[in-house]
Amino acid sequence: MSIAIEGLIYGFRKNMDYAAKLVADLSEDQMIAQPSGSAAVANHPAWVLSHLNVYLPIMEALIEGRAFEDPKTHEFGMQSKPELDRSRYAAKDSLITEYLNGHERVIDKLRAGGPAALELPTSLERWQPLMPQVGIVLPYLMLVHENTHLGQLSAWRRILGLPAV
Repeated sequence: MSIAIEGLIYGFRKNMDYAAKLVADLSEDQMIAQPSGSAAVANHPAWVLSHLNVYLPIMEALIEGRAFEDPKTHEFGMQSKPELDRSRYAAKDSLITEYLNGHERVIDKLRAGGPAALELPTSLERWQPLMPQVGIVLPYLMLVHENTHLGQLSAWRRILGLPAV
């Protein structure tokens, strides 16, 4: 197996563990809690997990060389905003299960696809100028994008007075 692929998988698995810990002690109500006194709505756990879960089937499609819908306008895509209506989101256990299972599927497909999958062209036209190959877009989605949002959850926890994980 490729050391680059194993490196991606290692980081991706670390994200899985960290995400599970970040929400393990939260109630359903806390999943949409906001820091008091904040004028802006923070990226709360329900939105973050919903948002990250949008990208898991996209990673699978990239690895398999398949087309997929642009996530830009998805209800939890990059143009969405966190909402305070708990009914807009799946239950905490469903969100984290989807997140963890989706990661396992991506890992399985990446190992099956091997280095050749990283050489495939990016199938979303909007991403092609900056990330023309799967081997460029996949590390971004698996590590940078996820770590950015998991860091938001870590900061959100501290602002709400919850312990670090």
